[in-house]
Amino acid sequence: MLNKEKILIVDDDADIRKVLQLYLCKAGFDVIEAEHGEGSLTLFDQENPDLIILDVMLPGLDGLEVCQIIRRKSDVPIIFLSAKEDDVDKIVGLGIGGDDYISKPFSPSVLTAKVKAHLRRKRLLDNQINQLEKEHDKQAIIAYPGLVINQESYSVKANDEEIQLSAKEYRILCLLAANPNKVYTVEQLFQLVWGEESFGDHRTVMVHISNLRKKIEANPTQPSFIITVRSIGYKFNVQRD
Repeated sequence: MLNKEKILIVDDDADIRKVLQLYLCKAGFDVIEAEHGEGSLTLFDQENPDLIILDVMLPGLDGLEVCQIIRRKSDVPIIFLSAKEDDVDKIVGLGIGGDDYISKPFSPSVLTAKVKAHLRRKRLLDNQINQLEKEHDKQAIIAYPGLVINQESYSVKANDEEIQLSAKEYRILCLLAANPNKVYTVEQLFQLVWGEESFGDHRTVMVHISNLRKKIEANPTQPSFIITVRSIGYKFNVQRD
């Protein structure tokens, strides 16, 4: 029998944790719970969950701080919960590494559907990465002036400085850099990197592109590598002699 996927719920509201536990257990998941940020980090290290449902407003370490700490060591899917509906808060949450954002009050069945979708994307992405590892004929090094991608060591250097990318940022960069000057729509990037249709969730791709630019571009506001093609998508810019 296959092991059940494990969900970590982090919320200081016991009623919310109880409702989510009921729905997620009914959907076939194992559920573990934490009521504050520090406890969630301990549980994360001990239990290695497959997905985290993370409240933004927590006592002690808040959800944004917890997300930043976890992102230093893992790309586990993170769905933020928040009583705030401000788009700025959503963009901040996604910008620091969150995968999704849902406002309170919310439908537990909708959240459960989101959990299933993100875990499905994670499985597809893991399969894609495993497939890449089996491709012995792939170009090991992708190099441009000021940027070197080593696909054997999964490392990236920008201006001779090694930078840290999330798995999705790395996949986006490799895809674009291996196909210079080819324009990809946002929908194509979502399908190729996340493994399924975006259903209009284009902001996720935009946030990852923005984060990637901050890490590899000398001037993220005037990028030289990853160029926006207005009303279409993005391309990796290469000036040919």
